[in-house]
Amino acid sequence: MDNRKSMESGQTNPAFDHDTEKSDTQSKSTIEFDSFQKPVGDFDKRLSEVSDPEADNFISERGQWSNQLEFLLSCISMSVGLGNVWRFPVIAYQNGGGAFLIPYLVVLIFVGRPIYFLELCIGQFSSQTQVKIWRCNPLFKGVGYASMIATVCVMSYYCSIMALTIFYFFASFTKELPWSKCNPDWGDGVDCENLGNTSIAEIYFVKEVLKEKSDINDGIGLPEWRLTLCLLTAWLVIFFSLIKGVKSSGKVAYFTALFPYVVLLTLLVRGVTLEGAGAGIEQFLTPDWEQLYNPKVWYEAVSQCFFSLNTGFGSVIMFASYNPIRHNIYRDAIILSVMDTLTSFIAGITVFSVLGYLSHGTGIPVSKILGSGGTGIAFISYPTAIAQFPVSQLFAVLFFLMLFTLGIGSATASAGAIISLFADRYPHIKRWKITTALCATSFLVGLLYVTPGGQFIQYLVDYFGVAFVIFLTSVLEVIGIIWIYGLKNFISDIEFMLDIKIGWYWKICWGFVIPVGLTVILIYSFSIAEIVTYNSVDYPSSAIISGWLLAIICLLPLPVCAFIAVYKSSASSLLEKLKKSTSPAENWGPVHPKHRKEWFEFKQLHHRD
Repeated sequence: MDNRKSMESGQTNPAFDHDTEKSDTQSKSTIEFDSFQKPVGDFDKRLSEVSDPEADNFISERGQWSNQLEFLLSCISMSVGLGNVWRFPVIAYQNGGGAFLIPYLVVLIFVGRPIYFLELCIGQFSSQTQVKIWRCNPLFKGVGYASMIATVCVMSYYCSIMALTIFYFFASFTKELPWSKCNPDWGDGVDCENLGNTSIAEIYFVKEVLKEKSDINDGIGLPEWRLTLCLLTAWLVIFFSLIKGVKSSGKVAYFTALFPYVVLLTLLVRGVTLEGAGAGIEQFLTPDWEQLYNPKVWYEAVSQCFFSLNTGFGSVIMFASYNPIRHNIYRDAIILSVMDTLTSFIAGITVFSVLGYLSHGTGIPVSKILGSGGTGIAFISYPTAIAQFPVSQLFAVLFFLMLFTLGIGSATASAGAIISLFADRYPHIKRWKITTALCATSFLVGLLYVTPGGQFIQYLVDYFGVAFVIFLTSVLEVIGIIWIYGLKNFISDIEFMLDIKIGWYWKICWGFVIPVGLTVILIYSFSIAEIVTYNSVDYPSSAIISGWLLAIICLLPLPVCAFIAVYKSSASSLLEKLKKSTSPAENWGPVHPKHRKEWFEFKQLHHRD
């Protein structure tokens, strides 16, 4: 059936009838108008106001993706990041092995994919970033600012991890990989004769690369000069990737989205052929069915799915905002969620094949080699295995270049979300100036993480400024759009935009499963919260206080913006002010004048029906 036809009645959607000046208002609507749906202002009056030339210039000045492929590849590059390679395998192994795939897939289907599609829709429909989308519900504008601050926190330390990949990349060009042989001069001295069960790669990472302190009671120390140069390199790459907005980042995505798969598949082939690989893969996939009854496993599934898809950070909304309003994001949402899941699974097989190989050669159990996962897999376990490969330098170069490109995709998305937010808010400032200011400031802040106490600070910032903040803002995002702006309003906007009928699967997930499910998960996460430590080392009181101050800064926009929205409301009574502050603003809707007119006609048609 023609996509321009209603999937239910077969009649033409007037929003797509571009060949006539006037839509056939006698046509039977394919979407039943909700009698409880709030009218969006005086239609006849607003129809006469949509020809504002400033709105017409907005699209051309802001820019759009050069083609649909660049958008898709950019989303793949954003969602498939470092977390797929080193977080998913560990989380799966620690939470039931193969059994973990059941809660993970359930969460992906009923939570991850619907949120991803919601953010794609709201961004593409409005052509706005994570703050301005709240013109649909001004009371919740603080949600956009809170998630922006959390994104800044992530961006500040994410690039320090990329700096580590650059450091190892250049170290891989030496005649002999530096972590393949113990050096007594590392750090403050190493007794190479008595290493115990500690691998050479771990000593190299902790003592020579990080120069990590045992605690930060006396401060975090000064930035390590080599890591500082690597951090600067990372931010220069991000700067040049974003200098022209999506026009430049879209071109970069051809490499950052595709190259990691070439290397990952190469490592997969090499990994599964190693002696002992089968035992490692078996440990990864062997299910522990009893874990399915453990609430923590489901919590971890939500966390992994959530942060893997990059929802809640504003990046998905930002990318979609550069799409033409008729772009088929329904198809893209399905493709991207499937790609993300498959990549995590392939990465798990690859990682555990190598861990099995190491376990076979050393006699140390996989669980001991794995440790706490995370950076340990990337900079300890894998380098240990690569050092034993033939042509080890080549594999090391490819591996760390892969990690860097994975990081670039996610980092440019996060940085791009912040840049677009400011560029839309201050259109008179050249985009390259905003990009320069952001990258320079972020580099300076990032120096905290390349100090001997940098890993302590990274974990503290992630704990207080990211994890629960993003969970909370995501719950409020769904509530603000689906429950307050209105499920039927939102669905009507999607059906206008894509000319498709939204099924009950999406309605149930958005209307009930996600807001209720995530609220339960959020409450559960608070109930299991423990005093924050790093590698079982306590933080000084000053660090804990700083962490709570960061959390307050992240969440402060929520009440402040809500108060401002109610205060500025033109209504007389407090109840009326509150009601008006949750109603769509006059400038809510598609930005382009032509699309706004079509949307008003579409809403008017349904309002009269």
